[in-house]
Amino acid sequence: MFLRRMKAEMISPDQALPGRPIAMPIGDRHEVLASSLKGPFPEGARVAVFGMGCFWGAERLFWTLPGVLTTSAGYAGGYTANPTYEEVCSGMTGHAEVVQVVYDPAVISYEDLLKVFWENHDPTQGMRQGNDVGSQYRSTIYTTSDEQLATAQASRDAFAPIVARAGKGEITTEIAPLGDYFFAEDYHQQYLAPTKNPNGYCNHGPNGLSCPVGVARTAG
Repeated sequence: MFLRRMKAEMISPDQALPGRPIAMPIGDRHEVLASSLKGPFPEGARVAVFGMGCFWGAERLFWTLPGVLTTSAGYAGGYTANPTYEEVCSGMTGHAEVVQVVYDPAVISYEDLLKVFWENHDPTQGMRQGNDVGSQYRSTIYTTSDEQLATAQASRDAFAPIVARAGKGEITTEIAPLGDYFFAEDYHQQYLAPTKNPNGYCNHGPNGLSCPVGVARTAG
């Protein structure tokens, strides 16, 4: 099937599927944190967006952290408006599977989130993550401010020598300002929650490398 064909290269905007004007209908209650997925968010809250391969395990990493107010699974970095999961997996939308993290900067810093990002996947694999192959699985950081952009780039530069010494090669993580963020289907939201699929598929976890930014954080 065309829509299930895995794509390991980025398409151009003129190749992208057209999408649709209607947003994906999803519930608004976080299955674990009992917070709002869509907002409005508390005053002072900030938003970070990360792609680490399959978004199921990536989302679980972040919702356990103290200071994280809510998380959601979605699509970003591509061209198709309001795409479906099947369309994203076809490689014909340009999107990556991502996690939106809403956090309280008085409790957890952006650097702390970046440390979790860098230390829990392989950022050197290009258009894949482990056995998951396709442009939707690429490593990405989409930033929501100039400060985030500079901080993310600095963290990459600090982590790169450590990755190289470990024989992993060059970091391929895409770092760019966030464009549109589209929520994934309802069944993807908090997919690995204890009340849904606690033993479901996840390829995320410590990669054995220590990023020299941020503070190591564990679940509260």
